[in-house]
Amino acid sequence: MSTFDHVADGRPIGLTAPSGIDRAAHHRLDEAWLAAAWSHPTTRVFVVSGGQVLIDDTPDGRTELVTTPAFEAPPTETHRYFLGTDEGGVSYFALQKDSLPGRMDQSARPAGLREAGLLLSPRDAGLMVHAVALENWQRLHRFCSRCGERTVIAAAGHIRRCPACGAEHYPRTDPAVIMLVTDEDDRALLGRQVHWPEGRFSTLAGFVEPGESIEQSVVREVYEEAGVTVGEVEYVASQPWPFPYSLMLGFMARATSSEISVDGEEIHEARWFSREDLRAAFESGEVLPPYGISIASRLIELWYGKPLPKPGSPA
Repeated sequence: MSTFDHVADGRPIGLTAPSGIDRAAHHRLDEAWLAAAWSHPTTRVFVVSGGQVLIDDTPDGRTELVTTPAFEAPPTETHRYFLGTDEGGVSYFALQKDSLPGRMDQSARPAGLREAGLLLSPRDAGLMVHAVALENWQRLHRFCSRCGERTVIAAAGHIRRCPACGAEHYPRTDPAVIMLVTDEDDRALLGRQVHWPEGRFSTLAGFVEPGESIEQSVVREVYEEAGVTVGEVEYVASQPWPFPYSLMLGFMARATSSEISVDGEEIHEARWFSREDLRAAFESGEVLPPYGISIASRLIELWYGKPLPKPGSPA
């Protein structure tokens, strides 16, 4: 029996809901199939630039990813990424460009994942996070790490090959742990990073180091950042987080000490909050909640017992 009281309440963590998209990786090296998919009249295409896409509000109140048929898409042959197909057989591609295209109707707007991820359907959010992750990787890995030569794109955007030494480079995903720590009084430990605005608190987090298990990483990061020792660690869920290429592994952890000593380099301030403390801090605006799209919000909610209130609203 777990010592944690949290339960999965059925609400998906941001960016983790089933998207309905089959990534169809077996087609990525099939140039004939990709060409036919690109020219098919049902294929949908969107542009990604600097982590942003175009989104648009529909008359019925939904927000959609702005896509076009392939024949209306901006021209490019190199930075064209196949993202998969949906249940109806529609193929989706993303184009990496230096800027987003203009829209004649003026109703569409550019948006990054933190905004769009809260508004889009699981399908559109899944397509966007895939495209943003590929764009980030492509921009940062243009040269071969083995010999230094410029690499070329292959596998519909999912491989970079070196024409000089033959090395193949694949999109990287860095595992990171993110954890809500509670003490024996069931208070939650929240911290504020040095570059965050005043009042912004969230769960602690950090990257997994070489040769380290994810559980060991939770224990180490909490101690390094807040000086708190951790005993039991329980995995909750994961979330893709392409800023620029992380996979957030969410945990609940139980502290075996309560004295806080922040590192001052990553964490500027850390505090223990009871549910009543947090409710009052949210109501007064003293504490700003983490971004709603992030797994941090859901970890806190699992402990808090209900959705987090907005600053200044009744909790």
